Amino acid sequence: MLIYKYLEKDKYLLIKIITMKKAELEIIKEGKTGHGILIEQDGYMFIKNPQVIKESLEAGEWNVPYPFVVDAVFQKFGVKNANGRIYPEEVLKKQVELYQEKINDRRAMGELNHPAESTIDLGRIAINIIELHWEGRTLVGKLEINTSYGFRKYGIVTTRGDEMANLLMNGLKIGVSSRGVGSVEQKLGQYIVGDDFELICWDVVSDPSTPGAFIGQPEELQQYVETNTTTNDKPSLNEKISRIKNILNS
Repeated sequence: MLIYKYLEKDKYLLIKIITMKKAELEIIKEGKTGHGILIEQDGYMFIKNPQVIKESLEAGEWNVPYPFVVDAVFQKFGVKNANGRIYPEEVLKKQVELYQEKINDRRAMGELNHPAESTIDLGRIAINIIELHWEGRTLVGKLEINTSYGFRKYGIVTTRGDEMANLLMNGLKIGVSSRGVGSVEQKLGQYIVGDDFELICWDVVSDPSTPGAFIGQPEELQQYVETNTTTNDKPSLNEKISRIKNILNS
């Protein structure tokens, strides 16, 4: 109460505090540095054979998978995405390891569309990630779509998960996008995500930013999985930075 009374006497201080708080939550746009919300639209999802569902509907049948689980390529380290940012291996792997606790507790939820904030709105939940693992430098796994009984039984769309499932069942591609808070620095002409990055979740979006990251059947995803090696065995950006640091420190 004392704090509120003090702020009432100094409205300019109150406005300054609110302004600073908003600045902390600003989304870092492409080609920008600083600390704030990082949104990376990282993949697509789709059903392999939408024609089967279409024929089922035309025959008067309504069959919705339950649980509705799809495979996904979520994100990659060491690869520049459409936002021009690169996530170092140690940064992304650390956050994925911490995120496993949410998966184990069934709290790895994501929303339909990206909000410009660092909290998850339970009223917009569409998915729950149930498994993640690494294939080389590529993060892959499975997610479950949160469909309602009304949608599964009668096709009535009432939740965000129902909306998402309905789009997939009509053969549309949908993206998956990471949301987190952290800093971006420019190093050697590249925009690198800092080690203060904290992963919040993956959301459902319309357009991805990580190149070659998709959601679908396992055999479809293999072509988008990158290993840690390259065809010409050139050193990665992280290796180059480490070598320069070693030279400067020697």
